This record gives sequence, structure tokens and C-alpha cells, in this order.
Amino acid sequence: MEISGFTRMAAVVARPINHSLSPFIHNLAFEMTGLDGVYLAWDISSEDLEDILTNVKKLNMFGLNISMPYKQKAMLAMDELTESAQIIGAINTVALMNGKLIGHNTDGIGFFNSLEKIPYHVCGQEITILGGGGAAMAIIVQAVLNGAKKVNVFARRSNSYEPLKKKLNELSVLTNSKINLFELAKTDANQKDYNFHVLQEKITQSSLLVNATSIGMDGESMPLPSLICLSKGIVVVDVIYKILKTPFLEWSENQGALSQNGIGMLVYQAAESFKIWTGKEMPVDEIQAALVEKLKLNENIRK
Repeated sequence: MEISGFTRMAAVVARPINHSLSPFIHNLAFEMTGLDGVYLAWDISSEDLEDILTNVKKLNMFGLNISMPYKQKAMLAMDELTESAQIIGAINTVALMNGKLIGHNTDGIGFFNSLEKIPYHVCGQEITILGGGGAAMAIIVQAVLNGAKKVNVFARRSNSYEPLKKKLNELSVLTNSKINLFELAKTDANQKDYNFHVLQEKITQSSLLVNATSIGMDGESMPLPSLICLSKGIVVVDVIYKILKTPFLEWSENQGALSQNGIGMLVYQAAESFKIWTGKEMPVDEIQAALVEKLKLNENIRK
């Protein structure tokens, strides 16, 4: 890839950002589509965020990806927000359109786009999601916008539990959808807890089960009791991608479930950002395959 006087920039901003896979994904996309663009990773302080966002206009950039901890703060500098970004209360993509900064959230869109090849479509379906953080909220919001019949959310009891309950109640009213929050009790993964039967009932009724927590990043932990039984035909997704097969995915595959890790969501949310910026389709199959090979290599190095 040759940098020229016509090369336009895009970047991801966060703190920390050193291990981001976004530069790998987007620079490969620029190369494969023949677009004259380059994608960088910027580790910036909170105090510098406003200046960085202003520079998107000054430098005529394609735009930015926003990662933690700036997904909420960056919203304040936007000229406009998409419907899903407003409802989620966070953005992960900034696009420069007709001189305006438009804030998007492509996480939920990317998640459900990644399931289309299964094929799985959430419209009219009941689903269960473990977790109530940023990734979970993006998936929940997109699920109801896409017409999900019912969303069951299980989250740990913490200081964020009541605010999450309030937000989900507001979302339910706003979208006229059925969203229920239940406590996901802390327990040994192999044991039943007091909420076990509720969890089992909701998973049995669901066509999709999602782990949207970080539990499993250590390669050992499970986000739910392994005594839970999965119904035939259920799709199981773990949003974790830096470990290709978490204990959660191994558990679901052992029960015969169709399972998918978080690489699909990662690539497809990037593809949505890329399309917003450039109007071009990202070659997701080729990039996803290249990313899997890169992560396999990283896993071997860690071993």
C-alpha cells in the first residue's frame, strides 16, 4: 500500500489501544478494495478527545472508530446521531458526511449481520443474553429494532444492576418490546444456583443464547452453570474473539449447538463502519479468514 497526497485517513481512538485488531482489518480492506486510505490507532487522553474529533473535519478524514473509554463522551461532539446510537447511548463510529460529524453504533448491526450466513434472523424470535455492558446493550437494542419477540437479559448483581434495569425498562417502553432482566447469580459454574430454573427456562424458550460478558477470557471460566441444557437448534454466540474457543463455546458445541465466536461481530461491525465511510463493501470472508489465522498465530505464541 502506497501513501500518496490523496490518501485519506481513518483511525481508532481509545486508551489503551496498542492491541487493537482494527488497523489489521481496515488496512487490509483498503488494500483489497483498491481504495487510497490508511487506518491508524491513536492512544489519546480524555482531554484530547474533543480536538481529535474536530480534526476529522479539518483533515477531511473518512472518520473514526471510538473504543473504550470514550464511547459515551464522543457523543457530545456529534452534529447528528443515528437512532440506534441515541438509544444505546454510545457510539463506536464517527463519519464525516457533508461537513457534519455523524455518530453511529455498528456493534449490534455487525452482530446480527454476522449471523445471516447461518442463517439466523432475530425477527419474531425470543433470545437470551448474558451481560449488561456495552456489547450487550448494542445487541439488545438492535434485537428489538430488528423485531425480536422477547429479550431475556441475565446480569450479575452489582452497582450497575439497578441502572441497567431502569435503562431496559425505558427501552422496552420506547420500542414497545418485551425485555426482562434477571439476576445471574455468582456461583460455581458446575452448580445450580437459586435462579437456575429461571435461566434454564428462558434458554429453553430461546433460539439464540449470547455471552456478552468478558467471562471466559481467561480460558477457564464459564458465565453460567454447565448443568444448563441447550435445546435442539439453538444458536450460541460468545462475543469474545481473542480466544477462538472459550469454555462457553466448548460447552455449547459438546451439546451439539451451532456455535460462533466473536470474530464475526468484530469483522461485521468493522464492515458496517467501512461501508458508512467509503460506500464500499468490505470483503468480509477473506478478512475474517486472515484474522482467524492471525489470532491462531497469536495463540501459539502465547503457548
